[in-house]
Amino acid sequence: MVDVPAPRTDRWSIADGYEDALGVWRPLSARTRSAIRAAMHAEGDGPPPARVMVIRAGERRPVRGPARVTLEDGASLEIHGTLPADLPLGYHSLSTRNDAEPTRLIVTPPRCPLPERRGWGWAAQLYATRSTASWGMGDLADLRALGRWAHGLGADVLLINPLTAPLPLATQQASPYCASSRRFLNPLYLRVEDLPGAADFLGADLERLAALGHALNAERRIDRAQVFALKMQALERVFARTTARDAALKRYVGERGEGLAEFATFSALAERYGGGFRAWPSEYHRSESPAVAAFATAHAQRVRFHEWLQWQLDAQLEAACAETRVMQDLPIGVDPDGADAWAWQDALATGASVGAPPDRYVRRGQDWGLPPFVPHRLRALGYQPFVDTIRAALRHAGGLRIDHVMGLFRLFWIPSGLTPAEGGYVRYPADELLAIVALESHRAGAFVVGEDLGTVEAGVREQLAERGVLSYRVTWFEEGPPSRYPELAMAAVTTHDLPTIAGLWTGADLAEQHALGLEPNDAAIEATRKRLSLATGRALDAPVGDVIEATHRLLAQAPSLLVTATLDDALGVVERPNVPGTTDERPNWSLALPAPLEALPTAPRALRIAAALTR
Repeated sequence: MVDVPAPRTDRWSIADGYEDALGVWRPLSARTRSAIRAAMHAEGDGPPPARVMVIRAGERRPVRGPARVTLEDGASLEIHGTLPADLPLGYHSLSTRNDAEPTRLIVTPPRCPLPERRGWGWAAQLYATRSTASWGMGDLADLRALGRWAHGLGADVLLINPLTAPLPLATQQASPYCASSRRFLNPLYLRVEDLPGAADFLGADLERLAALGHALNAERRIDRAQVFALKMQALERVFARTTARDAALKRYVGERGEGLAEFATFSALAERYGGGFRAWPSEYHRSESPAVAAFATAHAQRVRFHEWLQWQLDAQLEAACAETRVMQDLPIGVDPDGADAWAWQDALATGASVGAPPDRYVRRGQDWGLPPFVPHRLRALGYQPFVDTIRAALRHAGGLRIDHVMGLFRLFWIPSGLTPAEGGYVRYPADELLAIVALESHRAGAFVVGEDLGTVEAGVREQLAERGVLSYRVTWFEEGPPSRYPELAMAAVTTHDLPTIAGLWTGADLAEQHALGLEPNDAAIEATRKRLSLATGRALDAPVGDVIEATHRLLAQAPSLLVTATLDDALGVVERPNVPGTTDERPNWSLALPAPLEALPTAPRALRIAAALTR
């Protein structure tokens, strides 16, 4: 991890260059600046001022002239000169005589809640955590059982991969970090047998479909297309028998509002015209078009089906989160052809994607293919897309991990047609975004962890700590021992994008990178392996199981508020869940754990790791 100074930015928030992970200054080229401005449709000298004001509770901000604040609950206050210090937390409206339209006034707490005490937990890829009752991949019933097991061992938290919704197509997107929507969930995580009335409505067919689903567990590689085909058969038939008389569904639809209706309509359109709204007939390109409204009316039953799916997912997720504190994971962006991009295309730069510049681990850089929010457009919308995203991620959750939290400060934009090495940074209003995170986490009673790995600007970690966002300390990136990690952090050995302990120790991960043509930094990886040998006191030819357990005993010494171990390490898995820079070359996000969920209670290494992390 490298602290670097902040570069200068222009009025469109485009940075004039950056210092890379090797300490080399990379000035922004005129070509890249022009391409970024084109992607954000930047015209003129700078964006117009946005009608939004974000303040901390107790802040007495001056206001010009007589004004009125309409509070979130509908009450109103007359303001003369200064906002009162006792404004409640929330999203309010500020109007003055001279304003043609009101200003959105967001009052936030000073910081996010912190964990009540030091604790530990497991990190799991839910799709990979199958039980013998799973239909080819882990589901929300498995999450419930996993949470019960973890809680019984004394775990305080369960960090899971994003459960967000992909495009509703037979060919399912495997990556949970390229969602159609970050506001809604993936129906493949439903446990069909737990749906109200499933046994009665499906009869013998439930047994037949379940048997076909269980048979998918024989292969370690997850076949999402087959899971999708089986579950959709069952779900459609259960839906046909339940929706007409369900008042609870209507209440849920009303609660989730316009966003759910929009998502369900998009899903029905995607089924009709295929994935990627930019390839649909032009009359459906905009969510607010009359043609979309007409389609929703003509296909009301199918739209309601997708609303029903989300209702069932919400209920099963709530039940799972009742077993232990679940930490959700928020991806950095969305599929450029998905539901959120369709709904918020005016706020997104669809002519660019986010990624990372070249570094010592991925020398050619990374292009994640996800469109970034345009800072001034997001602010002009009163941050509502961001609010909706954070609120959805915190639904039923006790914690939130924000992937690539530096994206709240700046994002690396790669304009279409350019390589990652030709990209540039765009700055975001971090103070205001962090304030909204604090407000939403306060309302949810959840703590927040920011994934601050890689190149980090000077001052970013201090600002995160001031807002109560825990840092993320990973052994593979740290030179010092866990005993020196900060208290305001979540400590871990590895992440889903980095080698498992077994993969690093045996050399299998390095060999795979070479086989994939990724040009890994052999010297840096070997240095990490030798550092692990020295820290654990294990010779370089020691059994991998001994190294895994010794590593976690070291991790237990971290004073950090949270410490997490992966199920992959507990079971000695060699393959990491994902290798950045690859797509179809390997089964990213598609390898199940080598043992079923039922084996965890008697897995010796898992129990020893739990014992080591429990104080």
